[in-house]
Amino acid sequence: MGYRHLKHDVRLAARGGRVIGSVVLAALAAGAIAQAVPPKTAQGRRGSRPAPTQPQPAPTQSAPAQSAPGQTVPDQSVPDNTGLDIPTNLQIFGKVDPNVRKPTAIVNDTVITGTDVDQRVSLVAMANEAKLSAEDRERLKLQVLRQLIDETLQIQEAKTADITITPAELTQSYDAVSKRFNRTPVAMRAFLRESGSSERSLKRQIEGELAWQRYLRRRVEPFVNVGDEEVKSIIDRLQAAKGTDEFNLKEIYLAATPANSQQVYANAKQILQEIQKGAQPFEYYARQFSEASTRAVGGDLGWIRAATLPAQLAEAATTMQVGQVAGPIEVSGGYSILYLTDKRQVLTADPRDAKLSLKQLTLRFPPNTNQAQATARAQAFAKATQELRGCGTVEKVAAGIGADVVDNDTVRIRDLPPQLQEVMLKLQVGESSPPFGSAEQGVRALVLCGRDEAAGGSVPNSEQIQGQLEQQRVNLRAQQKLRDLRRDAVVEYR
Repeated sequence: MGYRHLKHDVRLAARGGRVIGSVVLAALAAGAIAQAVPPKTAQGRRGSRPAPTQPQPAPTQSAPAQSAPGQTVPDQSVPDNTGLDIPTNLQIFGKVDPNVRKPTAIVNDTVITGTDVDQRVSLVAMANEAKLSAEDRERLKLQVLRQLIDETLQIQEAKTADITITPAELTQSYDAVSKRFNRTPVAMRAFLRESGSSERSLKRQIEGELAWQRYLRRRVEPFVNVGDEEVKSIIDRLQAAKGTDEFNLKEIYLAATPANSQQVYANAKQILQEIQKGAQPFEYYARQFSEASTRAVGGDLGWIRAATLPAQLAEAATTMQVGQVAGPIEVSGGYSILYLTDKRQVLTADPRDAKLSLKQLTLRFPPNTNQAQATARAQAFAKATQELRGCGTVEKVAAGIGADVVDNDTVRIRDLPPQLQEVMLKLQVGESSPPFGSAEQGVRALVLCGRDEAAGGSVPNSEQIQGQLEQQRVNLRAQQKLRDLRRDAVVEYR
């Protein structure tokens, strides 16, 4: 048994009350299609936030029925020339064919249908393994419609630069996504249909991503420059900041105006409550509801110092515990929800990066074990682990009490649940952690067999910093370009 089993067991038994940060990454999320483009930098993303946009209201009124082109009388008055016995005022029983495409929006003469929206919503739900309530689904539809509009604008703009994604390229990328889901392309097609989506919907998203990436490489990246003095200035600032706290944050940003501030605040509180329930990871809500440019990466701000944050967010970050969610926090232009995933000191070795050699003892309880029986067994287990004399005696002690042993030599302290991180930081080699577990899952203990201390932090080299700055500026110009496209677009809602 390897590290996966050890890590899985530890998380199951010790996460009491903690929102586990393990995330099923959506292979279909923005940027997931593997392409040769640099990764996005986590620095300065707030500066690239798009201008606040208001979601369009959901259509609530259907257009009056119209006659077909060239038809001179209403449908109910058309003579029956079919030879069939069709009632004059017929009523359709059953569901309308889901393949019938009804327009929801027209973007510069490109139609986005209700089917497009529904299938993309199902695609998002499938990729995030989410079961959506009716309310969540309707709310997600508005977000998806806006994303489809942006996607359409990006494809249209790419075509002005003679950028077209060929069917062969779409098929190649579609096959790659299928492989990530451990399916053949044919099986993936069936899986998409069963999920309420389609191959066409997935390929449309792939086309949008590839077209926009190529457009940026051709029309934006060649005009982005970073000077040597600028790189040197950043290196000097990093050196000066050595030892100060740095926070790994994720953010959901909701734009607000004085007119809708109360409603946006209420929406933010509702999102926060859903996050705290733990049904879906923070990244899921960030992808669906955040209006910042970091939405595509699950709200990830990366490692950031308090001094570079707005005052309200800096105050929240410095008082949060790792794993905590805070908000809604009023900021310029709206509200933010913050999630602190980790904390460290700039250019300083973090003890939690130390790699441990561990042995885990697990004593499983028989079915229907009550709390009193579990307590008695845990006490006997604790006594046995206290008698350990280093890792060499673990197997012998385990055999005496009927426990299983799992070992791993490459466990980072930060990969353990927070409760165990504090315990393991204080242990000496050969010592055992206190027992932990539950009546349902049994009792466990970790024995520390060795420790490789964390290496000291180092300043990124000039090439790394230059690459990060260039990508940051590409992202900023991409957001500016998309704002311009939205402003100039002719969008008609139906």
